[in-house]
Amino acid sequence: MSSPFPLLHLPRLVLCEVFKSLSIGEKILLSLCSRKISIQINMARLYSQKVIVDLDCSKQKIEVRSENSEDTFEISFFQNSGKTLSSNTRQLPFASCTVRVMSIRKGIRTFWKNNQKEGYLSVIRHLLKMFQCRISTYSDCFYSDLFQPTISMLFNLQAEFKMLCICLNRLKNDNLLWNQISSNLGLVEFLRISYIYDTDFKPVFPSWPQKISITSSDWFTLKSLLACTSTTITLVQSPLENKDLDEVLKNWKAGGFPNLKYLMIHSLRSTDDGEHILGMYWRDLDGMTIQNDDGSKNATIQLGPHCIEMSVTSFV
Repeated sequence: MSSPFPLLHLPRLVLCEVFKSLSIGEKILLSLCSRKISIQINMARLYSQKVIVDLDCSKQKIEVRSENSEDTFEISFFQNSGKTLSSNTRQLPFASCTVRVMSIRKGIRTFWKNNQKEGYLSVIRHLLKMFQCRISTYSDCFYSDLFQPTISMLFNLQAEFKMLCICLNRLKNDNLLWNQISSNLGLVEFLRISYIYDTDFKPVFPSWPQKISITSSDWFTLKSLLACTSTTITLVQSPLENKDLDEVLKNWKAGGFPNLKYLMIHSLRSTDDGEHILGMYWRDLDGMTIQNDDGSKNATIQLGPHCIEMSVTSFV
């Protein structure tokens, strides 16, 4: 009978290499074996995989995946009813308490005796200590009671977001949460905003994420667009018209939108009614390449039915 391998007796640099060779799931499961090995994994965090942590608050699931999505591991959350579970269920020290854990294909199911919400938050904190994480939320997360405490905790921890989805009518009664989000948009790569009609909540942006997409964007005015410094801007159901688009393009030519790489405005209220854009009819813009005034950038324009796409190429 072979004796257990003394993993923690390895030199620190060798141990880091061992941790780097493990898959995401192997590393998570190993971190649950003991507090000592969990501490060692956390100490090697800066040498660890870069992962995306997908939060599905509505279904109470977390998926940890590599940036190319080839390596994935799912953690799901259930109430511990006290019933006997299958033989592959184990009691493991997870997030400062003992939790029943069942292995499944490419993941685990966790059964929490008291507070699933605290369990969800504790597991996220556990992952943030282990990996270099970027967070992504599903579009229906904001309907869950888990959304607000989860997002607040993540911003308090200065976590980075690959994508954050929010719904304005869910935020209208929670200005504190919007204030926290808007003051931390430097941590957000892609902000997706959905909007439900009949709410008077209009967010104020003290700064901008790298990318922004807004559905039902009738509240997002020309003034808002001209102030936006994101690299990618997508507006759906926009109230903008020919005269607004004319001002946008003139502003870009004069040096406005310095970070812009892509602009898409859908449901644009543009028409061939004689109102010119850059001195041209709407339809004549299709396929055109325009240059800004200092010659440092080109923008290629493509038109669809009440839709315009603008892709910017920089020569600097």
